[in-house]
Amino acid sequence: MTMSKSTQRIARKRMVIKLGGSMLEGLNEDFIKNMIQLQKADNDVVLVHGGGPFINKELARNKVLSSVVNGIRVTSKEAMGIVQSTLIGQVNPALVHQLNKGGIDAIGLSGYDGNLLTCKVLNEKLYGSVGEIQDVRTELIETLLKDGLVPVISCIGATEDGAPLNINADTVASKIALAINADSLLLVTDTPGIQIEGSVQQTASPTEIVQWIETGEIYGGMLPKVKAALDCLDAGIPSVQIVGQQLEGTIIKCEEVFI
Repeated sequence: MTMSKSTQRIARKRMVIKLGGSMLEGLNEDFIKNMIQLQKADNDVVLVHGGGPFINKELARNKVLSSVVNGIRVTSKEAMGIVQSTLIGQVNPALVHQLNKGGIDAIGLSGYDGNLLTCKVLNEKLYGSVGEIQDVRTELIETLLKDGLVPVISCIGATEDGAPLNINADTVASKIALAINADSLLLVTDTPGIQIEGSVQQTASPTEIVQWIETGEIYGGMLPKVKAALDCLDAGIPSVQIVGQQLEGTIIKCEEVFI
């Protein structure tokens, strides 16, 4: 029996990789090689990126103050313009260029492109121009993956009226992973996994993560990451990993239930 092309597509695994930290300054050769191997092994890959170091530099250069609350950047209207131009104008095309140069067909996107990310304001009083994703237009991603392209998505969304909104990149990655029924989500950061008492945890369960949040052992920028991980696990994504540049760190899986 011959499998149809559509059946073959369903058999491919899907992975969402969120890039953060110093990886945004330049993808190393090992990462490019890993990407090529993932595609050869029948994986469809979607990349999501933030741009913290670049945004901080541009905000400072323009003397615009910014703070972080609960791991989320408070984004004024003035800061929003800088965030938007930095992510879409600098970080995204640089990543796409590196991937294309390395032999990976990549295409850059933001929430504006093809109405990819429709959002509403999360909490204007607390965070300013920060978005909460209401809808992910999966048809666009499906079309690109079907054509063998790697979507590279910046964390800029838009309201129905077209107003730009900054979104935490971990949240964008998790929402996209959920929307396309990804098999796994990798959150790549400068911190090689969840560290408790100075030791990186190789594995973690949702119960342990909740306890570590309550005791304050998980805090700051790690909060959005673990919350994104828990949302994905709750929705049925089998595995979420928080890893460093060597793609090693903490694997988060749901507890097994024995009956």
